[in-house]
Amino acid sequence: MRLAFLGTPPLAATVLAALATAGHEIACVYTQPPAPGGRGQSLRPSAVQAEAERLGLPVRTPASMRDSSEISAFLELGLDAAVVVAYGQILPREVLDAPRLGSFNLHGSLLPRWRGAAPIQRAIMAGDPETGVQVMRMTEGLDEGPVIATARLTIGPDDTAGSLFERMGDAAADLTVRTLPLIEAGTAREAPQAEEGVTYAKKIRPKEARIDWSRPAHELDWKIRGLSPFPGAWFTAASDKGPVRVKALHCVLASAEGPPGQVLDDKLTIACGEGAIRLTRVQREGKGPQDAATFLRGFSLSPGSRLD
Repeated sequence: MRLAFLGTPPLAATVLAALATAGHEIACVYTQPPAPGGRGQSLRPSAVQAEAERLGLPVRTPASMRDSSEISAFLELGLDAAVVVAYGQILPREVLDAPRLGSFNLHGSLLPRWRGAAPIQRAIMAGDPETGVQVMRMTEGLDEGPVIATARLTIGPDDTAGSLFERMGDAAADLTVRTLPLIEAGTAREAPQAEEGVTYAKKIRPKEARIDWSRPAHELDWKIRGLSPFPGAWFTAASDKGPVRVKALHCVLASAEGPPGQVLDDKLTIACGEGAIRLTRVQREGKGPQDAATFLRGFSLSPGSRLD
């Protein structure tokens, strides 16, 4: 099939690579413009742009797909279908309707639960035991189109957003490659979404990432894993140079009690509003990720001290 591919993060790059390997003709790849990253804040291409360039595919990085010149360029591609995976822009009707067979989104949840921008993170943060990836025909409504195919994924007690993104990328790639021939043959079944059970996965806001130690331990476990590795749930710890921000990247539930935010032992067990968690992987501001033991060798957090 002659396709356009629209996506941005590593998960989407996995799907793009699978489509190319399957022999589809990728007429053009669309992705978000390069963004500042790293310590020097130099412009870095998205994972999808890097993969497209590796594959020798044409790439466009428009600031807005609503620009008339971009719409015209898209219409001229002569597409069978468009595949969209976490692109990061709302597409106008002219773009959605341009391909002969339509435009199809790979969405990282079991719709209608977690429509919107951050379904993978929100599923973990809510304590969901299961999620999935679905092929959906795109309509103008936000993730409201009929579902064509589904792959289910269990959310394990050690899963982070990072590990779930990786597993979902593989599942999405396989599902897309298997489903496109059915769409082309006209044998794909499209099931309307249920009207009940709709939830929205709002974009993660920076203020959400701060840890509130008064919350129950199981909620903080979900939050820490759901925000790992990015943007990272964080707290502050006192040092001789003032408060230091520390990201919590992984934790386990612990059988302990104490005032919320209190360090309970020399293994980074922290009291919560109910129960406690033991931080197993953290990242001090300006440093790389570290396991708890390595972190504590370079940063003193004695039992009885408090985290904010």
